[in-house]
Amino acid sequence: MCGIVGYAGKKTALPVLLDGLARLEYRGYDSAGIAWIENSSIRRKRCQGKLAALRDILEGGRISDAPIGIGHTRWATHGAPTEENAHPHTDCTGSLVVVHNGIIENYFSLRNQLTEEGHTFRSETDTEVLAHLVEKYLEDDLSDAVRKALADVEGAYAMGVLWQGAPDTLVAARKESPLVLGLGKGENFMASDIPALLPYTRDIIFLEDGDLAVITADAIEIKRIDTGEPVQREVTTISWDATAAEKAGFRHFMLKEIYEQPQAILNTFRGRIIPETGRVEIPEIQLQPEAINGLSRIVLLACGTSWHAGLVAKYWIEEWAGIPVEVELASEFRYRRLLVDERVLTVPISQSGETADTLAGLRIAKERNSPVISICNVVGSTITRESRGTIYTHAGPEIGVASTKAFTSQLTALYILALFLAQTRETMSADERASKLRALAKVPGMIEKNLKALHDACTGLADEFYQHSDFLYLGRHLHFPIALEGALKLKEISYIHAEGYAAGEMKHGPIALIDRNMPVVALIPRDHVYEKMVSNVEEVRSRRGIIIAIAEEGDEDIARIAQHVITVPAIAEPAAKPFLFTIPLQLLAYEISFARGCDVDQPRNLAKSVTVE
Repeated sequence: MCGIVGYAGKKTALPVLLDGLARLEYRGYDSAGIAWIENSSIRRKRCQGKLAALRDILEGGRISDAPIGIGHTRWATHGAPTEENAHPHTDCTGSLVVVHNGIIENYFSLRNQLTEEGHTFRSETDTEVLAHLVEKYLEDDLSDAVRKALADVEGAYAMGVLWQGAPDTLVAARKESPLVLGLGKGENFMASDIPALLPYTRDIIFLEDGDLAVITADAIEIKRIDTGEPVQREVTTISWDATAAEKAGFRHFMLKEIYEQPQAILNTFRGRIIPETGRVEIPEIQLQPEAINGLSRIVLLACGTSWHAGLVAKYWIEEWAGIPVEVELASEFRYRRLLVDERVLTVPISQSGETADTLAGLRIAKERNSPVISICNVVGSTITRESRGTIYTHAGPEIGVASTKAFTSQLTALYILALFLAQTRETMSADERASKLRALAKVPGMIEKNLKALHDACTGLADEFYQHSDFLYLGRHLHFPIALEGALKLKEISYIHAEGYAAGEMKHGPIALIDRNMPVVALIPRDHVYEKMVSNVEEVRSRRGIIIAIAEEGDEDIARIAQHVITVPAIAEPAAKPFLFTIPLQLLAYEISFARGCDVDQPRNLAKSVTVE
């Protein structure tokens, strides 16, 4: 969740660090800090609040030309969001500083032990114990002291250490929390996520759990924390350029990413489908036909928006491939008695590939011999490395905290996975698969063509409804999970209470909420439950609820029962309709949030990648 940036090179470090931290603001944070070495001494500046406040502090004096430093944006887990708890943290002498993402689980016992040994603590954080542990073991080799310190630590960490005794060296280490290195010419970098480094390099090393890196301007050395043995890690060239992580003229990253969905969907299925023949090719999942035919069920494992994508996929997989599917919240899955084995396929779904609960569930499934195939957007992330194979979504960087293009890209990956399973198990004819693939191939163009009109319609609705305090979202079958996702989008970025329900469940409680002040967003595609959905909308109408219908073009009946209607393009294939119905829900949430003056890209209390439990 927190952001880390480190630089060792020939030029002035502070602008690089501040720029990198700014590119990580999407991760969510409540304080910020930076440290560098100047005149053989550690210098440090920290503050509560946003990076703008830190810039003001730094610009209040002379900007150092130091060529090495580390920076951090903190999302509080231990201790309040105050300047005293902001990173970087120092040891007793002030000669070294530490930045850290993750949680030190045994920090309380370590703190008591270090206090008894004479160390003085100045913050409430778990991170500060790392600074004192390194101090405890430090003689003349910083990397060796970090290794010894981490031997005492239980928990998750991505950390960076700077010591004035080695003024040209950064030490980084990771365990169960993401950390990447960037390779330059006469300069090298570390960061908690790729966008921080894109303006400077596209050559990235993904550190693995248990790796420690010694970084200087001219070299990077990686070794194992437990043994100290050197290891080689592959250099990955990232195809995103710096502008891909910027707003490109849009008001917010979220709006930009909504408009990027046609390309993201196309990128996800391109090269994997042959609509003319009905073939799906995804050899990267590395599952043999006999293994697929021997499956007893599938577990889709996810959190939040990714969980909603899994709920949609359950309908596809069960109908097309004839395999029972369970869609599990990873935070619950990991603490249950799990009945999985080698005949149960586990599919973790994660945009970042670093979601702590999903990763923990993956590992438990593997322990029980379940084959694991992940769906992920980030090449080289932990979940992808620990999976047998991965279907990458190729959505590019998603900066807005509220997921948009990651969701529709995940739907795309799950759609083709469902068809691949049906193809392998021979539960669907080639002609049927071809029809569904042709429909998928039309989706990007249909979204692209209608985005502006949908946006205009949602802007008008937002002007009318942004002051309401409650919303209800209704859907059936494939569109029940889309209703859940629409409600989630509204509540997470506008702070309006919203609930998604299966429309058939209204009479079991939610109908009591409906009155003349309740907006009800109803998803009404032309499918096999259309009449049932219309009947549910009539029930809302009879109780004077405000009906905002999302319907297909040409459906004139809906206008007679709904006060407000937004239309999406009509597509014959029912399975492809969720892609189209998702877009107006995203735009409506975005425009309502904007009208309320909320921080669209960084909503309160939320972070992009939940890398701690």
